[in-house]
Amino acid sequence: MLSASAENAPTSPTAGAPQDDEIAHLVGINLRRIRSGLHLSLDALAQRSGVSRAMLSQVELGRSVPSIAILWKIARALDLTVSAFLSRRADPGAVLVRVADSRSLLSNRSQFSARALFPLEEAPRAEFYELRLGRLAEERSPAHAAGTRENLVVARGSVQVEVDERRYTLATGDALYFEADVPHAYRNLADTEATLYLVMTRTAV
Repeated sequence: MLSASAENAPTSPTAGAPQDDEIAHLVGINLRRIRSGLHLSLDALAQRSGVSRAMLSQVELGRSVPSIAILWKIARALDLTVSAFLSRRADPGAVLVRVADSRSLLSNRSQFSARALFPLEEAPRAEFYELRLGRLAEERSPAHAAGTRENLVVARGSVQVEVDERRYTLATGDALYFEADVPHAYRNLADTEATLYLVMTRTAV
């Protein structure tokens, strides 16, 4: 779930957008807490993740919203999921995630978005996302951590999914379940925005 074009730069927040400010703040606090808990220096994490020390410092300071590509690199280096960087405490029991309160990550010049449809207070066993692909947009992802699986369904549009160089064309209502620990990509084949719903799970290996 990331864009090759976005790998080396953070997503620029919309000026004054409270949602982007909140995401940047949450990611910064959680990354710093996790890194400190593992006794990792910024230099060590930079070497392990392939993300520059300067970029990691910017992320920890909450000065910008990192791209999905950068978050995946950091998460993989720490053996975590992206949701670990977006978590905050909440009361137990049912959690209502309203559209206005949900958080989205953008990449590929905002042609791809992933909106979390699950509470981010704790790392869940399964992650549920609403994905949106702009007209004729493509989103490429490197292999996720070993044992990662993705199950997606096209809610609107026509989408081609490439899994380890094999291609599958999905129309509205079609679903695909695949091992996501290999390179994969999503392509919108139409001139209108496509909407998909994705469940991501990870099993111990």
